[in-house]
Amino acid sequence: MSAADIRQGRKALCWSVGPDCELSVLLVHRRYLEQTPYIKGWVGWRPAGACPGELVTVTGQGERRTTVENIGVWSSHLALLPNSRFLLVSGRTARNRTSGVWAPNAVVYSASGAPEGQFCIGDDVRTLVSDRHGRVWTTHGDEGIFGGHPESAAGLAGWDTDGRALWSPRGRLPQPALEGCTAATDGEEVWLAWYTGSGSRGTYLTRVSPATGETVTYPCPVSAPDGFAVHGNRAVLTRRDHNQRTVTLDRAELGDTTWTVTDRRVLDVPGRVVLRCGQGRDGTLWLRAGDTWLRITV
Repeated sequence: MSAADIRQGRKALCWSVGPDCELSVLLVHRRYLEQTPYIKGWVGWRPAGACPGELVTVTGQGERRTTVENIGVWSSHLALLPNSRFLLVSGRTARNRTSGVWAPNAVVYSASGAPEGQFCIGDDVRTLVSDRHGRVWTTHGDEGIFGGHPESAAGLAGWDTDGRALWSPRGRLPQPALEGCTAATDGEEVWLAWYTGSGSRGTYLTRVSPATGETVTYPCPVSAPDGFAVHGNRAVLTRRDHNQRTVTLDRAELGDTTWTVTDRRVLDVPGRVVLRCGQGRDGTLWLRAGDTWLRITV
């Protein structure tokens, strides 16, 4: 973040990287925010009520700033869509006990920053990433998986920007998912990292080819990574050290059927690494450490 934004009292509420490797960060003034006392780091801040903000998009040519109207109270995920549109998502939703309808938790914004549609994208969203064609891919946590929402139940899902479910693993996972970890894209393919239990044997990497629906899952060579980027048969994975300014970085290569770690080291980073810290795009891992974003290539 720029020193000017910090001096003016703005905080980065959520962020994402687009298919063209543009970094977008949603800034909200601190006067509109409150902090949840039991959640550390930037993920513990949320709007106290609907509020305005500013979306800062950084590219190789400079930055673009867009005023955003009516940011929802629980907005915690951001995804970039074609034609400079974007999506803000709350991780949680609830079902109306009378009608059985799930409340909308995703809002589509126009390029000018005005809301133009809303829908439900499942419950307990842990990871969200968009692909080159505007489809949105999610992983879910245990409260969503066991909470009754039909698309959240499998732990992984794909959506269009009207909220229609496009893809589900449909029993093709080696074990039932319990929690989503992180996500990445590589060209036309989407990778979702998730786990079913403790230890590296319980963590998996699922590759989805949206054009065909082909789904392949590999055991992950590390346990519950926070960040993951892949290109071809090479990958980088990071795991945060709780309440420390360090991460463990693993490099891995894919053989015929197995990912194998080829290098491991501990990196010092400029700020605390917490939940929702990593996103992979075409072989580059974007890692948020406090109010600094790092790029690590495979």
